[in-house]
Amino acid sequence: METRHHYTGLSAQEVEASRKEHGENVLTPPAKKPIWLQFLDKFKDPLIIILILAGVLSIGISFYEYLGLGHGAAVFFEPGGIFVAILLATGLSFYFEYQADKEFAILNQVNDDEPVEVIRQSNITEVPRRNIVVGDIVVLNTGEEVPADGELLESIQLSVDESSLTGEPMCPKTTDESLFDKDATFASNHVMKGTKVMEGHGIMRVTAIGDATEQGKVFEAVQIDNSVRTPLDEQLDRLGKWVAKMSYVVGVGIIVGRILIYFFSPSYQGFDLMPFIAYVLQTLMIAVTLVVVSVPEGLPMAVTLSLAYSMRRMLKTNNLVRKMHACETMGATTVICTDKTGTLTQNQMRVDDAQFYGVAPDSSAVTEGIAVNSTAQLDFTDPEHPRVLGNPTEGALLLWLNSHAIDYRKVREEAEVTEQLPFTTERKYMATVVKSALMPGKRIIYVKGAPEIVFSLCKTAGEGATGGSIEKQLLEYQNRAMRTLGFAFDILDENEVAIADGKVAAEHLHFIGIAAIADPVRADVPAAVKECIDAGISIKIVTGDTPATAREIGRQIGLWTDADTDNNIITGPEFAALTDEEVMNRVLDLKIIARARPMDKKRLVESLQKKGQVVAVTGDGTNDAPALKAAQVGLSMGDGTSVAKEASDITIVDNSFASIGKAVMWGRSLYQNIQRFLLFQLTVNVTACLIVLIGAFMGTESPLTVTQMLWINLIMDTFAAMALASLPPSESVMADKPRNREAFILDRPMLSEIFGVGGFFFVMLFFFLLVFKHADVQSLTDMVSINYQALFAGIGTLSFWTEGNLSEYELTLLFTIFVMTHFFYLFNARAFETHRSALHFKGCRGLLYISGIIIVGQIIMVETPVLQQFFNVIGLSLQDWIIIIIGSSFVLWIREAWHLVRG
Repeated sequence: METRHHYTGLSAQEVEASRKEHGENVLTPPAKKPIWLQFLDKFKDPLIIILILAGVLSIGISFYEYLGLGHGAAVFFEPGGIFVAILLATGLSFYFEYQADKEFAILNQVNDDEPVEVIRQSNITEVPRRNIVVGDIVVLNTGEEVPADGELLESIQLSVDESSLTGEPMCPKTTDESLFDKDATFASNHVMKGTKVMEGHGIMRVTAIGDATEQGKVFEAVQIDNSVRTPLDEQLDRLGKWVAKMSYVVGVGIIVGRILIYFFSPSYQGFDLMPFIAYVLQTLMIAVTLVVVSVPEGLPMAVTLSLAYSMRRMLKTNNLVRKMHACETMGATTVICTDKTGTLTQNQMRVDDAQFYGVAPDSSAVTEGIAVNSTAQLDFTDPEHPRVLGNPTEGALLLWLNSHAIDYRKVREEAEVTEQLPFTTERKYMATVVKSALMPGKRIIYVKGAPEIVFSLCKTAGEGATGGSIEKQLLEYQNRAMRTLGFAFDILDENEVAIADGKVAAEHLHFIGIAAIADPVRADVPAAVKECIDAGISIKIVTGDTPATAREIGRQIGLWTDADTDNNIITGPEFAALTDEEVMNRVLDLKIIARARPMDKKRLVESLQKKGQVVAVTGDGTNDAPALKAAQVGLSMGDGTSVAKEASDITIVDNSFASIGKAVMWGRSLYQNIQRFLLFQLTVNVTACLIVLIGAFMGTESPLTVTQMLWINLIMDTFAAMALASLPPSESVMADKPRNREAFILDRPMLSEIFGVGGFFFVMLFFFLLVFKHADVQSLTDMVSINYQALFAGIGTLSFWTEGNLSEYELTLLFTIFVMTHFFYLFNARAFETHRSALHFKGCRGLLYISGIIIVGQIIMVETPVLQQFFNVIGLSLQDWIIIIIGSSFVLWIREAWHLVRG
């Protein structure tokens, strides 16, 4: 029997001594970098580093051209443009993450100043939670959060919600050793910081505060920087190295080729050191220019814009993204490790089924028995969704009455309670004696508790209620991992004793029914789980619940099937006992870890990552935080603990697993958008590199000037990044399997397209270059009357390639044809691998706006006198504009025709 005692508590001197030794009862917040260091971190991106190097080389070229060759100040626009691209990409990335952190902080405010009842110097007083010290005697009341870890000195019908640490919503706590739960995650006479008193009350002595608590240990584990790199990080690293190697090969090819041409040219008249040095220096500048041209300046911008756009849009699907790369990483996810309570289930107990014998569900005995024989309450602040206060199992019965349009409050108020026997884990039932309002003049005892116990107290039972039938029904409910309650009542004689010596004394109890209670699966979860499984993503449940409960939830959501065996489920202690080698052998087969402790989930995540998996973790409790931090993507719940949110990358605002499927769809679509941008920009760069390269070997000026390259490689590509980044997600991506994180971001079809289309554009432009160089073209209509046989008669001689020149008009035509052909190719790139028309514009308003800006910008640039000097162009005739636009559009129409032929 649990009894009360007198407690003195700590003195003021003892409080100060304890605080000096153990510190304050707060969790030490993670150290944050200064804002300027957070900004500098954005410059660690490998592509940004390549751009910086390219910018430095470009500055060197510009100074040589300005000081050594006497060119104008316009030569500095190229390096200026590169550094503008760098600052835009890094600045946008920093800004959006900084804003997301500010929004996130609003969700994470923890009030350490809430008052807590403590006994100090024999006096009960209130102190702020942060001022609790080791050794304090704390009073625990229903509805309060436990302020620190402690050992119980007293407990009266005490039950604690430990779901934030173990996943268990109701854990009975007691100081009676004979009632200890040997399988409990934490000892039955200990309570933990951050858990909540659901019913009863007690007194505890504080044994640990702040970082030393179980919650604090988990929070500290969260701060370990595992430096988990996302798949996109790895793939962009490889792309950066590939681009650098390719550009170096081109640069070396130019140097070697031009030196060979120097010595074997018909005009070579012997070696002269100074002219040769000047020639080599000019060659080096051309090579460096090609290296700069080959770097995709717009890629960091494209990635940043895509991620930023997705961050904003994903919030509309209840995904608050804190870390930008998490948007895309969700698309590469191969495994989702999820908790159960609140994510897969509603985190609110409900009556799943009820069997009544000989009475109707709305009879007086049932209605009054449930209403009065209960300690729970319902909060009707939101009448459509009443909230349970107190014991969630008893609350489920009140919600069941409410669903049958019965107001338990009215029934409870009208009945007069004369005696009550509270529930204890020893008795396993509670009883209430009332002067009935539904059966006036009658004194009735109502009993509710474990069905087998309640049935054993009864002398009679309703029709159909036999020991065998009840046992069979209970077995069915237990197999479905449900909690069960049995009900009985007795109409007492006038002087009959109902309760005596702490137990029911009534001799004519009548058994009337059983209720099965469970935390129901969210309605949208089975479909969401199926969507993820169909998308090639494995689901693993990690929960503090019993194996039976976890297995049943797995069955209800479609994860656990008849084909699964004991090899697919394990308990936390069993998992912890496995060696690392044993874990690696079993980890892919596991579907459920039951009775899991906080570090079990983290070990699972790290083991999966060692197997090459991309892991996303869901969780709302403090116990989930280490795994959330270790995973490539941590997904916390909107109503989860602040520790969980701090450890996560994305917060699921509506707590729904279905929102995770939306995040995967966004991530996969975003990755495709990045690939389409790469396809477009690298095709542009291949064409530009080849045309500049051939110009270098033809002994002529570059067909494209520095400022024209600025427009092509920066402005046009930046606009293209914006256009392709704003493309809406496609549900069709959920039919694909997760991509291989080891795969090159430029897959085989993309490389074929880049070099195939880029090569075609180069051949076309090279043809125009040769014609313009050897014929006087005043208008594109002149090309109809050219004698091409005579024009190309000297094609086999070196002089054919090295002699000739281009007029300003011809250079403008070449530049405009280059831009317009790639403008129309933008639509092809947008539709690449979608099996849809390039003219499908639903949800692509941004693409149309930006396309308009590009074409209008090109016309203004060519036709505006002020800009003509800047870009080294002159105005074109209307006739030539029409020919160029119509001719270039065949890039689009040919693709559309091929799309129709292929179906």
